[in-house]
Amino acid sequence: MYIIAAILIFGVLIAVHELGHFLAAKACGVRVNEFSIGMGPAIFHKTKGETEYSLRLLPIGGFCAMEGEDEESDDPRALEKQGFWKKLLIFVAGAAMNFLTGFVIMLCLYAGAQGFYTAEIVELDPAFPQQGEDGILVGDVIWAINGERIYLKSDVSTVLGVVNLDENGTIEMTVKRGGEKLKRTLTLQTYTDENGSTVRRYGFTYGGIVEATPLVRLQYSWYNTLDFVRLVRMSLMMLVSGSAGLDDLSGPVGIVSTIKDVGEEAQEEAEKNNQNGFAAAAESILYFGALIAVNLAVMNLLPLPALDGGKVFFLVINTLALAIFKRQIPPKYENYIHMAGFALLMALMLFITFHDVMKLL
Repeated sequence: MYIIAAILIFGVLIAVHELGHFLAAKACGVRVNEFSIGMGPAIFHKTKGETEYSLRLLPIGGFCAMEGEDEESDDPRALEKQGFWKKLLIFVAGAAMNFLTGFVIMLCLYAGAQGFYTAEIVELDPAFPQQGEDGILVGDVIWAINGERIYLKSDVSTVLGVVNLDENGTIEMTVKRGGEKLKRTLTLQTYTDENGSTVRRYGFTYGGIVEATPLVRLQYSWYNTLDFVRLVRMSLMMLVSGSAGLDDLSGPVGIVSTIKDVGEEAQEEAEKNNQNGFAAAAESILYFGALIAVNLAVMNLLPLPALDGGKVFFLVINTLALAIFKRQIPPKYENYIHMAGFALLMALMLFITFHDVMKLL
């Protein structure tokens, strides 16, 4: 059941992505030859106006075939005949729809929330050396750590986990107090815990609670969606820096397996506490689906050939080249680059998929 749910999530997210391109193309007056939900053989199709709408056998995505998207066309409503802003809107619309989907999922998940944890400091160790007006006070809210904005309580541990600390564990922390943002420099200190053991920590405890009014639910849904963007950015930075490798990447097979594990673990935990296991599993899977939706949005906007970000990149380059040199990159050469990029991305995806299968085995 969880594997089927995972496959459907992928299909819906890709279909939503293509729906974004479709709606933007229609709004901009671009001719759309076909809009399809699913891939493979068509099991239903109907032509309305100039567009053929089809439902295909495999529920793994869809496509939006626009006139002049992959070849030259004399049609004045072809994609290639449109101006800069219309093309830009169409190219980014798919990623925007994925981002919006992630936000809406979080809004639905938080609809019944009674309160949210915050990054408010609720306690200071008695031996904490920087207590007071010029240091830290109970009630201060952690606003940023080393320049990384703190939206949620969980962000504190996430950011501290990726910060490169010196031997003293020095961090630059910004706290918000009475509407004012104050910068503080903190270092790890040695404290004695309740068992008499010595521990190294900063000496503050955080985790206030704010009532979940409709506006706060909207705010925290937005915060969580922005947090997903940061997680993707941090993951990409770890790949570039070498602190993460190909072994840490997952393709569709790995993600489906993870969704299955997430659902099963949530169900088991809920049933141990005499709660509705199915509801808990559904919430966990939807949360993970929101993360995947935002992940797709960010990854699609990377300036790589064959991705929407690559198309935006060439759009900008061609616009600048036309303004400066009165010439553009011929469309056929741009298509060759996108085809080569697509082939490389497929090769990488096959490699990651094979690696995922081997890990499962």
